[in-house]
Amino acid sequence: MTLREPPGERGEALEQAIEEAARLIAASRHVVALVGAGLSAESGVPTFRGPEGLWTKHGEPDLRDYERFVEDPKRWWEMRRDRANRLGELVQALETAVPNPGHLALRDMEEMGRLKHIITQNIDNLHQLAGSQAITEIHGNRTKLRCVLCNQRWPVEGFLLDELPPKCPDCTAGIVKGDTVMFGEPIPRDALDDCINQSQMCDCMLLVGTSAVVYPAAQFPVDVKSAGGSLIEVNPNETPLTGLCDVVLRGPAGETLPLVVEKLRAAR
Repeated sequence: MTLREPPGERGEALEQAIEEAARLIAASRHVVALVGAGLSAESGVPTFRGPEGLWTKHGEPDLRDYERFVEDPKRWWEMRRDRANRLGELVQALETAVPNPGHLALRDMEEMGRLKHIITQNIDNLHQLAGSQAITEIHGNRTKLRCVLCNQRWPVEGFLLDELPPKCPDCTAGIVKGDTVMFGEPIPRDALDDCINQSQMCDCMLLVGTSAVVYPAAQFPVDVKSAGGSLIEVNPNETPLTGLCDVVLRGPAGETLPLVVEKLRAAR
């Protein structure tokens, strides 16, 4: 079932799609949301792909970034400020972005006991700012640092950088880098294990603003569907996974997810 009306029109197809999404969520034991850049775009955070994406306007990223970090961590830290300057548009957007109604709707579903976990591909910390608790950040968090050896994490603010590259204060053997996962960098094992475990428990997955082209995240919905679970896509655009979905809300998450929350509250 698909919502095809323009956002804001409470037509029959919209009502049916919202009701079916709420019914699936309410009937499920373990609902997980897989969130992509489309949700953050509604908060003004520019995406990387697409006509207005940062890569489209400023060129492809350095695919050897992690390799360069491994080769010379000290030099990587020294260049960190230069990279921030080159991505000024993104940095400014991240600094000023606030959660939108889609983030708040996911928080509300969690507080109602309907949503058990969020797997986010975004690094912007907006789920935490919205008040969500059960979150796995498969691509890291821009506000944190991480030891590449033991995966311990700390807030960027307040972390001492007396020497470069900084050593892990916990295991003392690993080097500390930004928590954000670089091109060529393996997904941190703890985050990947969390995603796999959540997908195995999941019997209904919300696909919120994800292009479904970045792996391994794009594989999780396929695994859920293969195991007999349901998929609900929330996206203004069609994706490679649209055909697998049981319900498709063809609109922004900030407009459609609050309507699902309304139905869930009414059912209670």
